[in-house]
Amino acid sequence: MYQYILFDVDGTLSDSQEGITKSVQYALSKLGVEETDPKRLELYVGPPLIDSFTEIAGLSLEEARQGVVYYREYFSKYGIHQNRMFDGVPQMLERLKAAGKVLATATCKAEPYLIETLEMFGLTKYFDYICGGSLDESCRTKDQVIAKVLRQMNLSEEEKKKVLMVGDRKHDVEGAAVHGIPCLGLSMGFAPEGELQNAGAIAVVDTLEEVVQFILGQDGCAAGK
Repeated sequence: MYQYILFDVDGTLSDSQEGITKSVQYALSKLGVEETDPKRLELYVGPPLIDSFTEIAGLSLEEARQGVVYYREYFSKYGIHQNRMFDGVPQMLERLKAAGKVLATATCKAEPYLIETLEMFGLTKYFDYICGGSLDESCRTKDQVIAKVLRQMNLSEEEKKKVLMVGDRKHDVEGAAVHGIPCLGLSMGFAPEGELQNAGAIAVVDTLEEVVQFILGQDGCAAGK
């Protein structure tokens, strides 16, 4: 039975592709790099920005750090609003809360932007813990964010066995695995085909309805609408 559910945000609860990719384009342009390939830009949705700038764009660490500064220049004004909540998210969260689940976010999105996004979508009320990355580099990877939310939850070793991560990229699966937590993959996000399976997701589902079915099905709860 999974009692504590950690949700990624970008690509899991919302389609943030437009805001993120336009912010990335702005940042790269400021660094003299032009990127127009939609498929390459999609790769930036989800992973920590510094890692993406170095691994995808081939920037040095110093350039990547400056890229994050430029990214936030655009994102804080425009990109954060170029975002839409996936249909059915409030209903999914409401059903899980009604079943007594403890819900939390575990996203690399910087926490101030995370809070603004959740408030914009009216989702804050569903979460017992709201946890995101830091504006500096002290908490930027998925495993660091999960460690942060686990500290806030202050769970016993037995309770930690009831934690489930839900996310759309391999970083969600791998970050959860660092803490011995299984991850349910959601294919409606931005992962390339096969990425979640290859990363070791406990299962991969295609819809938010299936997320509810999977979680409630583990403890025999009815997942009716």
